[in-house]
Amino acid sequence: MLSRAVFLDKDGTLIPDVPYNVDPEQIQLAAGAAAGLPLLHAAGYPLIVITNQSGVARGYFSEAALVPLEARLRQLLEQLGVPLSGFYYCPHHPDGVVAEYTIHCDCRKPASGLLLQAAQSQGVDLAASWLIGDILHDIEAGRRVGCRTVLIDNGNETEWQLTPMRSPHYRVADLEEAARIITGIDLSSSNPAPSVSGERR
Repeated sequence: MLSRAVFLDKDGTLIPDVPYNVDPEQIQLAAGAAAGLPLLHAAGYPLIVITNQSGVARGYFSEAALVPLEARLRQLLEQLGVPLSGFYYCPHHPDGVVAEYTIHCDCRKPASGLLLQAAQSQGVDLAASWLIGDILHDIEAGRRVGCRTVLIDNGNETEWQLTPMRSPHYRVADLEEAARIITGIDLSSSNPAPSVSGERR
């Protein structure tokens, strides 16, 4: 039986956006995460990180540097009593300097390859799942595979190139508000989230 899940962008969503930071000592949870993540876990959602890590392709850090970073994220969530069910990353960028990672791929958001990979390996029903991110590339990746989407509007999206595929179902201030919306919908009815015309602003 397929399960539903919540997919989380990392930088700017789960943790503050510090560009190309992979130092575990500098990693802390973002605003609202300590309150929101337990709500999602209690509602039965596995939590899965989906993140672009172009610093690998750009030569800023190696793939090996992501191992202690993932361990730090798991530690932070475990302190809340919340397991991390998966950590999926894209190391590629077409403008990179490390040849093996300098490619056009299907896993770098807004492409949806990481979501498809996670869904296949973990038995996730994408149509019953949610994606939470802080930029519209995240939203597009989620919508491409049928997820309902929540944008954390914290100033990290600066271009606002809105199309139906890049329009979030909800727009919120932080992860706690996102979690309350997702769990509130589950509690109130089994109906799908509103269309774009019914977005929360």
